[in-house]
Amino acid sequence: MTPNVNRRALLTTATAALATVVIPGRAFAAVSAAQATALVDEVVATINQIIGSGKSESAMIADFQGVFTRYSDVPAIARYALGRDARNASPAQLADFTTAFTGYIARKYGRRFREFIGGQIQVNGAASLPRGIVVQTTAVLRGQSPFRVDFHVSDASGKVLFFNIIIEGIDLLLSERTEIGAILDRNRGDMNALVAAIRSA
Repeated sequence: MTPNVNRRALLTTATAALATVVIPGRAFAAVSAAQATALVDEVVATINQIIGSGKSESAMIADFQGVFTRYSDVPAIARYALGRDARNASPAQLADFTTAFTGYIARKYGRRFREFIGGQIQVNGAASLPRGIVVQTTAVLRGQSPFRVDFHVSDASGKVLFFNIIIEGIDLLLSERTEIGAILDRNRGDMNALVAAIRSA
């Protein structure tokens, strides 16, 4: 079996085994439902303000990058996306990847949230996860059926931040780990090529 097949097989097995996503090496403290809800209330208010601003797409995406930088545990998300390759990256490569990944995520999910123009996100409640809190919200858009957007929140970084978003069942962490792994496979594990690829994505 080739290394590329091994990577995909391991990822498939891990994805099937995970009922909730665990970020290796992160210690999850006892964030409360109230703290998690307060964070997501602020995130949702900011997103609603952005989608109602009437700004251009590029300006909105810049604002969404600010949301991810301020409210999400970007280093943890970036390391999870890299998976085992994070252990082989130099500190400089990991820093470059994290910076590029922040912009990549902002563009990708900023465009998705931009689809919410004319609607809004409503916070419904919170529930415990084995590794944090899930805050459940509903996106209510014009001309579409409402759908769930869940934020997974922890204080593993020392601050209350979200570390995952699930939009209509699409898991940010797992989908990005698959995508980043595929880009690395295409570039034979070259971290510098990966950074260049996601900067232009």
